[in-house]
Amino acid sequence: MLKTIDPLLNPDILYAIASMGHGDVLAIVDCNFPIDSVARKTVIGKPLRLDGVSAPRAGAAVLSLMPLDTFIPTPALRMEVVGNPTQWTDVQVEFQDVINRCEGPAFKLGGIERFAFYEAAKNAYAVLQTGESRLYGCFLLTKGIIPPAA
Repeated sequence: MLKTIDPLLNPDILYAIASMGHGDVLAIVDCNFPIDSVARKTVIGKPLRLDGVSAPRAGAAVLSLMPLDTFIPTPALRMEVVGNPTQWTDVQVEFQDVINRCEGPAFKLGGIERFAFYEAAKNAYAVLQTGESRLYGCFLLTKGIIPPAA
């Protein structure tokens, strides 16, 4: 256990998010995501797992340590619903609430088509699979910077 670090974050996840640099992407995905085949193509090269944990809860743990990128227009993306890209699922609304609490309401989840999401996840630094069983519980977070103290 470490002080002020969410105990949900295991050593593999802490290593991944600490090793990421500005502009690197972390994919947080649901339990239906093809984790093994996609994660093999990432920088980390293996799946990171938080079984039994919802995507919003995993997002809150990650965003307690990792800032979102302020240099790009959409540093947080949600997988769009197939056939209805403007529809938001309950899990996506909850994830946006987490972003609002952790990073502020200026950060809005953008959308990315399902197969484009898969390709983006292959190019991510790491893929973190949650126990999220609700459909479309898949998100991409781009890491920002922590400026020096004034």
